[in-house]
Formats: sequence, C-alpha cells, structure tokens
Amino acid sequence: MSKPKLLDQIKEVMKLKHFSNRTEETYIHWIKRFIIFHKKRHPLEMGQEEIREFLSYLATQLNVARATQNLALQSILFLYREVLNKEIAHIDNIERAKKEAKVPIVFTRQEVSKILSNMKPTTSLMASLLYGSGLRLMECVRLRVKDLDFGSNIIVVREGKGEKDRVTVLPEKLRKALEHHLVKVKLLHEEDLAAGFGEVYLPYALERKYPNANKEWGWQYVFPSVRLSVDSRSGKKRRHHICEKVLQQNVKEAIKQAGIAKNGSCHTFRHSFATHLLADGYDIRTIQQLLGHNDVSTTMIYTHVVNLGGHGVWSPLDR
Repeated sequence: MSKPKLLDQIKEVMKLKHFSNRTEETYIHWIKRFIIFHKKRHPLEMGQEEIREFLSYLATQLNVARATQNLALQSILFLYREVLNKEIAHIDNIERAKKEAKVPIVFTRQEVSKILSNMKPTTSLMASLLYGSGLRLMECVRLRVKDLDFGSNIIVVREGKGEKDRVTVLPEKLRKALEHHLVKVKLLHEEDLAAGFGEVYLPYALERKYPNANKEWGWQYVFPSVRLSVDSRSGKKRRHHICEKVLQQNVKEAIKQAGIAKNGSCHTFRHSFATHLLADGYDIRTIQQLLGHNDVSTTMIYTHVVNLGGHGVWSPLDR
C-alpha cells in the first residue's frame, strides 16, 4: 500500500486534532507557501535554515504583520512536529516583522446606531451581538441555540479563540428580537426534520457519543444558512450556519450608506464594545474576561481610546 501524499497526511492529522475548517485552510495555505518558496522541495529535506529564510522573506520582502509571520511559523512547526514527527529546535536570527502599535478603530454610539439601521434584519441582529456582547465574527456565526441563556442574560461562547469557553453578557435590549428570530429558525428546523433532514454538525466525538443530538433543537445554529448543503467531511446534507461573508459584506455596505469615513469592519463592533464599557466605568479585568483575552495587556489597548486627547489631556483650546 502506497504512503499517503503529504497533503492527505496533513489533513488526516488535523482531523484527528479536531481543527476547524478555517484553521485547516490557513495552515495548509502557509505550508504550501513554504514548500513553493523552496522550489517544491520535500519538507524532510529542509529544516531550521529553510524555515528561517522563509520567515525572513515574509518580513523583509512582503512586509507582513508580525501576527501573520507568527501564524506562518506556527503552521510550519505543526507540519514538522505533528505530521512528519521531526523536532525543530528554536530558530534564531529570524528577521522579525515590525510590531506596529495601532490604536483600534472604534465607532461612536451614534455611528453604531446608524450602521445597524442600514442593515438587513438578520445581519443587524448579528452585528448587534458583536457590539452588545463583544463577540468575534465567527463566535457569532457559530452560536447554538443552547448557548443563549435568557434566564441569566448571558451568552456562553463555546470554543472561542484558543478553543476556550467563556461567558459574556446577553443584551436585554435584544431579548425580544432574538426570541422572535428563534421562532422562525425553529419553524425552519421543523421543516427540515419533516423532509428527512434536520441534522447539524457536532464538534469532536459528540455525534458518536450522542447519535440523536445532532437533530435536537438546542444544538441548532442561531443563524442558519438559507439552504442545505453537503458537509465536505461527512458527506451528509445539512443546514450549516450562515456564511460569515454575508455579515461582512452587509456591514461594509451599511458603513458606506451611513456616510461613516472610518475603515470599520465586523471586528470594529467588538472594539467599540470594550471601549464603551471602559468609558462607562467598568474595570479592565471584567472587560478582559468578557472579551476572552489571555493577558490584560491586550485589553489595555482600549484605554488609549477612552482617555481624552489620547492621554487624558484637554486641549488648551477647549478650556
């Protein structure tokens, strides 16, 4: 029996480690870039020097951000350590990408209101959760019905960044809109069940452990796709969650229609959530927990936006 191709080996290991589709695509992208950069040599023929050369190229020739360079390194190390079982020691003398200290773009409360009013009902509700709960784009898109706790006014974010769970606030103002939305989603789910479908993807081994759970109401996506599609991994026809691009495009359009000149995006709502909570007097540690940041220093960036004049200074012209 012939040995599987490298790409098939990579996908198999990722599947065993329960990587998301997005992570799988990203890692494979950087692994391919690394191999192509070195004239399609097999990774086993290369090592630390070739990795250093590629990463330095990304920084000096392509001017990628430091986070992008780190992601490329992470992808390549995964290839060697997890797929090829070849240990790579610490790589010295990498030309590092510059880490730019950027102040996050933030919408004012009035701008948030204008943008939401220019959006379609479902995407407006999603964007309201990005702003009102501080969710990341994919955290919102992947929300399950059981993650909304109306009794406690909380949202349980499952497998957020770093595959960690956390709890954040469910805005009281969105309660009626969400309940009305879920009535329509439940009708759609019941129609799927009646048609012989109604299954949804379950993470890890839950589908084997609880064979009927994938049809239960609680596991359904809060924001399902408008159409059924074939799951590429299982081959089953299911209703996946809404594509994130639908929300991204509608946000971009709404920003333009609202006449807002800022280069905002879905993530700007999360920045605005944190900044406005700080302005309202909530402590930095609470906001860190709501956002799911590992280190409070990451959350501290928002203090630069809140402080008047950038450093709590009033202009003499305003006195």
